[in-house]
Amino acid sequence: MRSICHAAERKAFEVALDSLMKKAEKNRAEGYVEIINMIERVLKDGWQPEAYERLRAAFSKDGKWTQYFNNLLDNCDTAYLKGLMMAFGYEGGFRGFRETQKNAKKLGVKHIPWIILFDPTSACNLKCTGCWAAEYKNTLNLSYDDMDSIVTQGKELGIHEYVMTGGEPMVRKKDIITLAKKHSDCGFMIFTNGTLIDRQFCDDMKECKNIILSMSVEGFDEATDARRGKGTFKKVMDAMDLLRKNGIPYGTSICYTRANCEAVTSDEFLDFLIEKGVAFSWFFHYMPVGNDAVPDLIPTTEQREYMYHRIREIRGYEGGKPIFLMDFQNDGEFVSGCVAGGKYYCHINPNGDVEPCVFIHYSSENIHEKSLKECLAQPLFKAYQDAQPFNDNLLQPCPMLENPEILRKLVSQTDAHSTDMMSPEECNHLCVKCDNYAREWQPVADRLWALNHPNHMKQ
Repeated sequence: MRSICHAAERKAFEVALDSLMKKAEKNRAEGYVEIINMIERVLKDGWQPEAYERLRAAFSKDGKWTQYFNNLLDNCDTAYLKGLMMAFGYEGGFRGFRETQKNAKKLGVKHIPWIILFDPTSACNLKCTGCWAAEYKNTLNLSYDDMDSIVTQGKELGIHEYVMTGGEPMVRKKDIITLAKKHSDCGFMIFTNGTLIDRQFCDDMKECKNIILSMSVEGFDEATDARRGKGTFKKVMDAMDLLRKNGIPYGTSICYTRANCEAVTSDEFLDFLIEKGVAFSWFFHYMPVGNDAVPDLIPTTEQREYMYHRIREIRGYEGGKPIFLMDFQNDGEFVSGCVAGGKYYCHINPNGDVEPCVFIHYSSENIHEKSLKECLAQPLFKAYQDAQPFNDNLLQPCPMLENPEILRKLVSQTDAHSTDMMSPEECNHLCVKCDNYAREWQPVADRLWALNHPNHMKQ
């Protein structure tokens, strides 16, 4: 009965999507407004009513968001866009999120994650400065059966969105394609250095229609090659050109550091990304993870504040640029703080350890020893969820970077161990690198928070 209801609902969603996409092709502005109306009917009170009104107003004129979606329709394969919307929008965002909430209540837990990140391999063809994965041996892998089991068990819990990190996931691209084909009701986002993308993989992606890539860059050629190796920038640019030629939408992943945060948010660089066809970009604050991390790469508080304002300026309803940006640290304001520890997502490393976050390498459970459901119920995850949000000021979301005293407590009271596969790092060693930053960021975060949330700060 459940599968019949799912099939009927999926078909109804697909028919509605087809109708709206055809309408958007004939009358772009009117079609976009209808899509917003459908999103409102689906999400209901998931967003504030004024958000929908501002979106409708933004699309009622020839502004940047109209230009943004025009670029997608003009340059991307329509069938591919529809596949992504069905996998990520319906299966993951609508049905999946709803199912995880229902199953959490059934199992008597606070949360089941909406998204799972996992590392197919520790192997990588690059060795980037400041990347903990570069320290790992190239011999650790999740087998295809391991990955299939993660997704199969995840779907039973309602999880239909999966992200692959590494290592370099594309080292396992044949297995990735096989997995995506088998689990066509799931969306797969791959964070990749972009150097292993070829014509065959593009053909395979177009057949699957449920994979989207996010390629790592550090800026222009000099900055990218300095961190990732000579010639890397050109290989990434060639990959972007190949994807665009094949009508496949994609994004970028940018780690902002003390050395590059102004450069990677400059008008020149963003215009360059837009011209290359980049649809979205993740901006990640540098995290000093690992015994060999480089604390001097941590952005200053002035740079963090600059990023706070700059990202909001770029993606505003008006002004800015036709590209969608996400700031993994400063956007805690919009997702109730930290999203890790199984609240919305968790991470599984190539050794099978189930960790709260891709940046927090501590755990007490492994998928080779217990079921995914049991791993998600581990003491560290329960402690995480009981303590979230870790700060009333959601511009201080992380239990490591902005609240290191909390991570010390969580790891200590749950007897979680370091899962670093080469050089285990004691929790205190990690947190010491964040203590000064947390103290310096707090008054800045409080000032920024008070500007937009005065009543909350009074309470």
